[in-house]
Amino acid sequence: MPLVALVGPPNAGKSTLFNRLTGLRQKVANYPGVTVEKVVGRFTAPGQGEVEIVDLPGVNGFSARTLDEQVTRDVLEGRAEGLRAPDALILIVDSTRLEPQLMLVEPVLEIGVPTLLVLNMADELAAREGEVDDDALAEQLGVEVVRANARAGDGVDRIRTFLTHVAERGPLPPRPCPVISNVTRDQKGLSLPVIDAFAARRRHIREVGRKSEYRPPQPSKLTQRLDRVFLHRFWGPAVFLAVVVLVFQAIFTWATPFMDGVEWLVASSGEWVAAQLPEGWFRSLVVDGVWMGVGSVLVFLPQILILFLFLGILEDSGYMARAAVIADRSMYRVGLQGRAFLPLLSAYACAVPAILAARTVEDERDRMATIFVAPFMTCSARLPVYALLIAAFIPDTPILGPFMGARAATLLGLYLLGALAAVATAFLLKRTLLRGSPSTFLMELPPYRVPSPRSLALRLLDRSKIFLKRVGKIILAVAVALWLLAQFPGGPMDPPAIEDSALGRVGKVMEPVIEPLGFDWRVGIGLVSSLAAREVIVGTLGTIYGIEEADEGSIELQAVLQQHLDLGAAVGLLIFFVFALQCMSTIAVMRRETAGWKWPILQFSYMLSLAYLGAFVANWLI
Repeated sequence: MPLVALVGPPNAGKSTLFNRLTGLRQKVANYPGVTVEKVVGRFTAPGQGEVEIVDLPGVNGFSARTLDEQVTRDVLEGRAEGLRAPDALILIVDSTRLEPQLMLVEPVLEIGVPTLLVLNMADELAAREGEVDDDALAEQLGVEVVRANARAGDGVDRIRTFLTHVAERGPLPPRPCPVISNVTRDQKGLSLPVIDAFAARRRHIREVGRKSEYRPPQPSKLTQRLDRVFLHRFWGPAVFLAVVVLVFQAIFTWATPFMDGVEWLVASSGEWVAAQLPEGWFRSLVVDGVWMGVGSVLVFLPQILILFLFLGILEDSGYMARAAVIADRSMYRVGLQGRAFLPLLSAYACAVPAILAARTVEDERDRMATIFVAPFMTCSARLPVYALLIAAFIPDTPILGPFMGARAATLLGLYLLGALAAVATAFLLKRTLLRGSPSTFLMELPPYRVPSPRSLALRLLDRSKIFLKRVGKIILAVAVALWLLAQFPGGPMDPPAIEDSALGRVGKVMEPVIEPLGFDWRVGIGLVSSLAAREVIVGTLGTIYGIEEADEGSIELQAVLQQHLDLGAAVGLLIFFVFALQCMSTIAVMRRETAGWKWPILQFSYMLSLAYLGAFVANWLI
């Protein structure tokens, strides 16, 4: 099957074209040894077989300053592990910014692979009174040139014809590129110094544009008007803050009915499955272990979809670039980029989509720092634990009259404590393990555009598949392991038997270690079970203490905890959950995103150490 690589600069419509050509016939994985995703799809040529298309990361050059540039260059040169050299290329550029993007065209053509040059967003070029002579440009570059509008599908038929020819002929003979000699040598045929090659190249690009009668489009009046507000010294941050609040509110509030629906669906289907199976250990394994374990992951899917819907809209509309510029000044002071702000914001819902969203951070050190500190932000899974312990141990006395009570102040303090830990950790990382020269934050501001609903829908479907595939496996394994430990060597999980089960023995082994924190073996079991998901500790403690249908609002469970924990231990447990990485889903996704176990182990150990120290100090002081 012939392989065609789709390459182009960021914000040129490359992914939109890829989705239109391949539809749902896509697979996503990581390139071996790196964190960059490999997106491969298939195009079926009419009666001529299939063509495999790989969507390469958007790049502005091949200097290999970033991991994306390195991966793209390796693929084009046939040096990427697990992926052969492409037989042909589709090079897509934004026709409204043709001259600067032709700087990428020449190094691609120098590879010598048959190439189709797609001038995307041709409708916008014409609407803003810009023009280019396609035939003259094709003659100058020695390749076929196609005008297209990938969002609307205009010109895509000619691209499909190119793919059909690739499928029909197999590997095509390379076409000589007349640009190379003009760029690398002067008029007398003498080699140019490397330092001058770039300026030779820029002059030649301008000459290509002149001979192709390229006339840049008029500046977008809509973009100019919006930027007067969105990039204004005062109104820009105000609008940015409003957008942040909207995203925050959507993740927490809009997702709640859908999360409740998923939770009800999981519970109802679990009851139905239980009714179909005979009573015994197998039914308990399927329902309590597998079904409810996977269900604990599915409940966060609405938050993830809403988050990526907003990220897609903000990115495709062009506002994401403006938001990164606005946030960069504050983020830079702690060693992060402006692009890191929205991933960290999304971590208040769940660290898993936050880690995935950190791919928008181009600099690898900044991206790793963002991933490392994201779990410190107070995710929604911590809220049931906070609600249970605060209701049980913190009296509801007023602090600021009717505006704030002690319980609300405690909850706010926990949020602030996590945020401060994230800031301090980022500051420390960028001066130790991720130390380096401050990365230059350059951002080309694209014009504002209306996002494509089809592209957004495909992106949400893609993110859902990745989340369920990557996270579901580890959650399923942990859920089954916890069930087995709770069931054997005794019988069904119940309060009299759990102390003698393998899980109970684990708690007994842990007790000497956690006793300085004011915790007993029961809390130890809860801490172990919460590795699957933080909120699991509430149900686990309810089961251990023999309380049916225990949740964060259970008065009975609160009363039992008051008998077994003092105030110092309760505050210590709250602080423990602020810092500890009690989430195997996050660990699993981080392993995938960092291409190994080094960073997840370091992150888990660092956060566990902070959690233990914080809980010890709280129990000692209070």
